[in-house]
Amino acid sequence: MGWWSVLGAETVWLAVAMSAAWAVQRATRNCGWVDAIWSGATALGGAVGALMPAGGAAGPRAWLAAAMVGVWGARLAWHIARRTPGAPEDPRYAGFRREWGAAFEPRLFGLLMVQAAAAWVLVASVVISARNPAPLRPADFGGALLLAGALWGEATADAQLRRFRAARRGPICDTGLWAWSRHPNYFFEFLAWCAYPVLAIDWPSYPAGVLALAAPALMFVLLRYVSGVPPLEAAMLASRGDTFRAYQARVGIFFLRPPVKEAVLF
Repeated sequence: MGWWSVLGAETVWLAVAMSAAWAVQRATRNCGWVDAIWSGATALGGAVGALMPAGGAAGPRAWLAAAMVGVWGARLAWHIARRTPGAPEDPRYAGFRREWGAAFEPRLFGLLMVQAAAAWVLVASVVISARNPAPLRPADFGGALLLAGALWGEATADAQLRRFRAARRGPICDTGLWAWSRHPNYFFEFLAWCAYPVLAIDWPSYPAGVLALAAPALMFVLLRYVSGVPPLEAAMLASRGDTFRAYQARVGIFFLRPPVKEAVLF
């Protein structure tokens, strides 16, 4: 199946999936379901796209890419779905609901179509990595290990935050990975998408492989500057105030780094 046929089918699939996500959140009044559906739809689109053969049966790299995106999506969708029922709405979406008022539903639908477009870029990167015609190389297994490490980091950060909240230890989780980054879950999510260029890039025999760099580049921009960090930090500043400002002063915003020790005054 040709490139454009695969990516055209993915366009339709992701638009339909995110339209369904909009309908679900409207019925439940909880946008947490949006992110769960987005994760599952992206994973399914990526896995199916990877296995759509280009003139022959799917090869080992295609199966590897499909398995990688499938595991990623299953973990993230399950993590979000299990915390959504009965929980307060994600502060990012709750902020949009307050800010947009009566225009919330149509504006959210537009935002979800943008999310569908972002998912298309991610799916395209998976498809590009799956169609690298070279035999499996050590780098491919390195890419799989990179994804595994990113999923471990993200799951660990999520578990640390969950335990912190359950123990009611304070207003800001600043232990474990949360002492090394204010958003370690976002950092590891970005890192997970760095795995596909490792599978794809085989210069100069497969020049299309460099296009897989679009996935980590897009995720970094979205998470760091658009839909991830900025609205969440704004919500945390509004609810935690000076406590969160002190956390900002000693812990980096995205990439992992040792925390800055607070000055001791004598």
